[in-house]
Amino acid sequence: MAGFWPFVPRLLCGPGWQGSGLSYPGSSVVRDGRVLASFYLLHRRAGYLASVLAPEWAQGAGGAERYDPDLGPLSAAPGDRCLPLCCHGERCWGASAATTSLSSETPGAPGWTPGSGWAPAPPLMASATSYLKPPCRACRDLAGHPAGVWTGAQCHPGCGSPTMSTLLDIKSSVLRQVQVCPSFRRRTEQEPGSASADPQEPATGAWKPGDGVEFFAHMRLMLKKGEGRQGLPCPEVPLRSGSPAPPEPVDPSRGLRALAPEEVDMLYEEALYTVLYRAGTMGPDQVDDEEALLSYLQQVFGTSTEEHTEAIERVRKAKAPTYALKVSVMRAKNLLAKDPNGFSDPYCMLGILPASDTTREPRAQKEQRFGFRKGSKRGGPLPAKCIQVTEVKSSTLNPVWKEHFLFEIEDVSTDQLHLDIWDHDDDVSLVEACRKLNEVIGLKGMGRYFKQIVKSARANGTAGPTEDHTDDFLGCLNIPVREVPVAGVDRWFKLEPRSSASRVEGDCHLVLKLITTQRDTAMSQRGRSGFLSHLLLLSHLLRFEHPAEEPNSSSWRGELSTPAVTILCLHGAQSNLSPLQLAVLHWQVSSRHHQTCTLDYSYLLGLLDDMQAHWEEAPSLPQEQEEGLADSFSAFSEFGLQLLRQLRDYFPATNSTAVYRLELLLKCLGKLQFFQPSFEICPFETELNMDVAAALKRGNREWYDRILNARSPREQPGPQRLPGLVVLADAIYDDLQSCYSVYASLFHSILNVDVFTLTFRQLERLVAEEAWVLTEELSPKMTLEVASGLFELYLTLADLQHFWDSIPGRDSRSLALAGIHTPFLPAVKLWLQVLRDQAKWRLQGAVDVDTLEPVDPSSRHSSSAATAGLCLSHIQELWVRLAWPDPAQAQGLGTQLGQDMCEATLFYTELLRKKVDTQPGAAGEAVSEALCVVLNNVELVRKAAGQALKGLAWPEGAPGLEGVLPRPLLSCTQALDDDLQREAHTVTAHLTSKMVGDIRKYVQHISLSPDSIQNDEAVAPLMKYLDEKLALLNSSLVKGNLSRVLEALWELLLQAILQALGANRDVSADFYSRFHFTLEALVTFFHADGQGLPLESLRDGSYKRLKEELRLHKCSTRECIEQFYLDKLKQRTLEQNRFGRLSVRCHYEAAEQRLAVEVLHAADLLPLDANGLSDPFVIVELGPPHLFPLVRSQRTQVKTRTLHPVYDELFYFSVPAEACRRRGACVLFTVMDHDWLSTNDFAGEAALGLGGVSGVARPQVGGGARAGQPVTLHLCRPRAQVRSALRMLEGRTSKEAQEFVKKLKELEKCMEADP
Repeated sequence: MAGFWPFVPRLLCGPGWQGSGLSYPGSSVVRDGRVLASFYLLHRRAGYLASVLAPEWAQGAGGAERYDPDLGPLSAAPGDRCLPLCCHGERCWGASAATTSLSSETPGAPGWTPGSGWAPAPPLMASATSYLKPPCRACRDLAGHPAGVWTGAQCHPGCGSPTMSTLLDIKSSVLRQVQVCPSFRRRTEQEPGSASADPQEPATGAWKPGDGVEFFAHMRLMLKKGEGRQGLPCPEVPLRSGSPAPPEPVDPSRGLRALAPEEVDMLYEEALYTVLYRAGTMGPDQVDDEEALLSYLQQVFGTSTEEHTEAIERVRKAKAPTYALKVSVMRAKNLLAKDPNGFSDPYCMLGILPASDTTREPRAQKEQRFGFRKGSKRGGPLPAKCIQVTEVKSSTLNPVWKEHFLFEIEDVSTDQLHLDIWDHDDDVSLVEACRKLNEVIGLKGMGRYFKQIVKSARANGTAGPTEDHTDDFLGCLNIPVREVPVAGVDRWFKLEPRSSASRVEGDCHLVLKLITTQRDTAMSQRGRSGFLSHLLLLSHLLRFEHPAEEPNSSSWRGELSTPAVTILCLHGAQSNLSPLQLAVLHWQVSSRHHQTCTLDYSYLLGLLDDMQAHWEEAPSLPQEQEEGLADSFSAFSEFGLQLLRQLRDYFPATNSTAVYRLELLLKCLGKLQFFQPSFEICPFETELNMDVAAALKRGNREWYDRILNARSPREQPGPQRLPGLVVLADAIYDDLQSCYSVYASLFHSILNVDVFTLTFRQLERLVAEEAWVLTEELSPKMTLEVASGLFELYLTLADLQHFWDSIPGRDSRSLALAGIHTPFLPAVKLWLQVLRDQAKWRLQGAVDVDTLEPVDPSSRHSSSAATAGLCLSHIQELWVRLAWPDPAQAQGLGTQLGQDMCEATLFYTELLRKKVDTQPGAAGEAVSEALCVVLNNVELVRKAAGQALKGLAWPEGAPGLEGVLPRPLLSCTQALDDDLQREAHTVTAHLTSKMVGDIRKYVQHISLSPDSIQNDEAVAPLMKYLDEKLALLNSSLVKGNLSRVLEALWELLLQAILQALGANRDVSADFYSRFHFTLEALVTFFHADGQGLPLESLRDGSYKRLKEELRLHKCSTRECIEQFYLDKLKQRTLEQNRFGRLSVRCHYEAAEQRLAVEVLHAADLLPLDANGLSDPFVIVELGPPHLFPLVRSQRTQVKTRTLHPVYDELFYFSVPAEACRRRGACVLFTVMDHDWLSTNDFAGEAALGLGGVSGVARPQVGGGARAGQPVTLHLCRPRAQVRSALRMLEGRTSKEAQEFVKKLKELEKCMEADP
C-alpha cells in the first residue's frame, strides 16, 4: 500500500477544467429596400446629389417655417435670413430663393408622399467577445504571424496558462433556428458515397484551397475591429495624444489694414508725446525710465538714431497737454453719527488746491489742516478751484453717491485734491449755493472765503441764526495730484481730521484718473479720437511683440513686455478711455491679430470675460465704436465657423491639445451671444448655433466627399469601389465614436448644438445611399471576392445601426440604413459557404503539422486543438457580430452555420483518429502520450463546440425567447455532444486496452497467492502498478478525461476480479476474504479522498455484482437458495405490461394449518403460439424447498387459445405458519404455455412473499375462508441478480445444490425458445 498514497496528492493537485438631447421628427413612411435603391439612383442621375452647394441666404417676406431633416421644423420670424441647408450641407429639396418653406419632396416633411422614406427595421443588437491571444505556435499560425513574432497577449487558456477555462467563456446574444439533427456521425455514414472511413475533404474553389490561415487571419481582423464597437463609448475617453495641435490657417488680409507711412509717423509722434508728457505715479510693474521707454519705441517703429532724436525734439517743442483730474465719489462707510437719531446726513465738498495755497510752514501744517469750513472764525482766506458738492444722503452712516467730477489741473506736480465730508444741518442746499457762486464769480484762480459761501446761501434762505445751523465736520482727504497712479486709482481712503483735536471715523471710496483734454499731436489735430489712436498703437505693438515666425506662437497669451504695457497704460489714461473701451480695443486688435497669427484661445476668452464684466457696468458705447466691435465679432465668428467646418483637421479627437483649443474656441463663440441683445446694430444675421450647425454640415459633406473620392471614386467599377467603401464606412464609424465621446458634450454644453445627431444622420444617409446603389450594381456580379467585401461592409453598417440603437430614446427604424440587410443576404450566404470550406482546410492543415505533443509544459493538448478551438470561437463571435435582424432569414443562416460547425468538429476528430493510428507506438508502452493528447484534444473541442453552438441562441427581439436555444438547435447540440462523447470513450477504451493484460496478471497474482501471505502483501503489486500508471495519466490528462479513464480502469478491474472468481471453485474462505480486501482497497484508491471518482459511481454497477458474489461465496447452500428466492421477491419488471399480469389471493388458515392460494385470472400474456395466442396454465409452488420439503407443486387447468385466461382455482398447502414466516418463504407462480407436441414454453413468473399474507403476519379476523384482497402480480423473467445466486450454486458439489440447479435448468430450457 505504500505506492497508493503518492498518487493521492497528484490527484489533489491535478489541474482541470473550471468551466471553460433633441427629438428628431422622422419619417414613418414604409419603404421597400429595392425602391429606395432605385430612388437614390434616380436622383443621382437627375443631378440631385451634386457637389456641395454654396450657402444661399434668402430674405423671408412674411415669415416661414424652416425645416431641417435632422433637427425638424425651426420657426423663423418675418425678416429672418435663413440658410436652408440639408443634412448633406446642400440646400433642402424644394427650398426656393424667396423662402425656406418645405416642399413635398423633403424627406420627413409634411406632404411627403409614400415611397420617399426609409423602411423601418427591427433593432439591431450585436455584441462580440474578445479573446486573449497566446504566443504559442498554433495561435501564431492561426493569426498568420511568423514564428517568433507575436504582438498579442494570451489567446486561449491552454497557451501559457495552467487551465483552459478562458477559451470556453463564449457569450451569446443571437437567434438561430436549426433543424432537428440526428447524430452527425451517423448521418455522414448514411450519406451516399460516404462509406469510406477517410474523412471528407473540404470543397475547393472558396478563396484559394490553401490551409485557411490567410482567411482566418482576415476574419480575425474583422472581429478585432468589432471589439471596439461594443456598446457606447465613454463620454469622456482618455485622449491618446498630448502633441501640439495642428496649425490653424492664417490670412494676413483678415487683420487690421496696414498703415500708410504718413500714418505710421503720426502714430510714432503720438507714442512719443505720450511718454514725454506723462503724468502721475508709475506702478511697480511699469517702467519709470523715460529713456527706456523712448528706446523701446525706437525699436518698435524701426527708426534710426538721428530720426529718433529729431522726432523727440519736435515733440518736446510741442505744446504740453492740458491735464484734468477725473474724480468719482463712490461711497463712504462707518462715518460718525452727529444727529440725535444716531445717524448723519453726509455730503462731500471737494476741489483742487493750487500750488500757491499749499505752501505753509511745516509746523502750521502739522497743527492745523486746510478745510472747507462753515462758520470758521479764522480770518485767513481759503482759496479753491471750482468747489463741487455732492448730494446730501439723509440718515445714513454709509452713504452711496456715485457722482463724477472733472477738475482742470494747472500744475500736476504741486496741485492737490481736497475733500471734506460734512453732516448737513441746514434747510438750504449748500450744493446749489456753491454752484451759483461759481457761476457768478467765475472763480478760476480766485480765492474766497468759505464763510462767504455759507453767508450767501443763508441770505437766500429762511434759516435762523448761524450758530444754530452749523454743519458738523465728519472728515477730510488731501491727495496730491502727482501721487495719482498713471493707470488711475480705485480704492478706499482713510478719512483724516482737520487737527489733532478733531475726532473722525470712516473711509471714503474714490476713483481718480489723470487725463489730458488737449494734445498737440498730428492725430489729435486731424480729429483722430483717442479710441482710434489707441487701437492703432495697440495693433502696432502687438505685431511687434508677437511675430508669426516664432516657434509655438499659437500658445502666446498676450504677454506684452513691460515697456509696451507702460506705454499703453499711459496712452489709455491720457486718452480718457474707460475700462470698457480698453477691453473692447484689446479684443478688437487681438481677435483680428489672431486671424493673421494664431493666439491662445484662453487669452481671447479672457478678453471677452473682461469686456463682459465692464459691459454689465457700462453697457453703452458710441455708435462708431459699437460698429467696430460688431465687425470684429462678425469676423471672428466667420473665422471660427471656418475652423469648425474643418473640425477633424484642426481639432482631431485624438489630440488633447487640439480638443482643449476647440473647447476654448466654442466658449469664445458662446460669449459672443452674450453681447448680441445689447447691440443696436446686430453683428449676427442668424442665431449663432444655427450657423455652427450649418458649418458642421458642410464640413461633414466635404470630409465625406474627400474620403469617397480618394478611396472609392464613382468613376471606377463596382468591384474596385467596394474595398474603398469599406474603408469609408469604417472611417465614418470611428468618426462618429469620436463625435459622441469627445465633441458632443462640448458642443451641447457650450452652444447647445447636438453635433452627434447632426453628424450621424447626415453621414448615415450618405453612406446608405452609396451602399444601396453599390449592392444593386454588384448583385448580378456576385463572386467570392465581392461577397467577402460586401460581408465586411455590412458588418460596419450594422455596427452603425447598433450604435444608434444603443443611445437611449433612439430607434434605428427611422434611419436610411433600415432594411439595408436585404440586398446583402446573397453575399452573406456565399461568404458563410466560404467559411465552411476554409474552416475544414484550416483544421486539415493544423492536424497535418500537429506532432500530437503538448504545445508547452503547462498545456495538455496539442497545437491543432488550440487552432480548432479558436476557429470555433471565431465563427461564434462572427455570428454574434453579424446579428442578422430578420428572424426568418436568421433561422436559415443559423441552421446552416450550426450544421457546418458540427461537421467541422467531427471532421477534426476523424483527422485526429486517423493520424494517431498511423503513429508507431513505443514497445511495451502501456500509456500512450499521443492517445492522451488526442483525448485531451477531443475534450477541448467538445466543450468549445458546445459553447459555440450555445451562442446560436434566439436573438434579441424574439418575443419571450431572448437567449433561449431553439429546440432543433438544442437537439443538434446534444447530437454532437453524444458523438464526441462516444469518440472520447473510444479513445479511452483504446488507451486502457493496453493495460488489460497487466491488470489481469496482477489480479491472477492475488488469486494464486498462498493463504500464508498477508492481504496487503498480495495486493501491493497491483496497487504499485496502478499508482505508477495513474500518476502518468494524471500528468497527461485534463481532469474530465482523467475521470473518464479512471472509470474505464475501474470497470476493467471489476471484470478481472469477477473472472478470477469464476475461474476458482470450491476454494477456501480466505480466498474470498482476500478479494474482498482487494475490492475495498481499490475503492479507497480510486476515491482518493474525494479527488478521484465519487463513491456513488464506484459502488454501482459491476461493483454491486462483485460485492454480492463475494458475499454469496461466504454463505451455505441453503443460504444461497434463500438468497435466490429473496432476489426473486425483489426483482421488478422494467416494462410492467410486457409479460402480462396475474391476479391471485392468499391467506393462511390457522385452524387447518394450511395455506390457501387462489389463482383468479391473468391478462395480457405473451402470444407464444403461431396463431398469436397461447394455452396458458399456472404452476404454483412454495419455496425455498428446504423450508417446505414435503410440499409438492400444483397447477391450474390449461386455458386454450387466450391471452386473458380466467382460472378461479383454489389450492391448499399444508404447511406450518412458522415455515411461512421464515426468511425467503414465498409462493412462486410460473405461467407456462402448453404445447402438445413439444416442451411447454415459459411465459413469465411472479413471487409473493408469505410474510405479509393474511393469517401469517397476524391472526385472521372473522375466520372467513377467502379472507384477504386480490393481489395483482406483474410477470417477469429472472434478472442478473437472481442468476448470480444460481451461478454460485452451480459451483457447489453438494447434492442439495445440484438438485436445485437441475430443477431450475429444466425451467430455463423452456425459456430458450421464447421471443
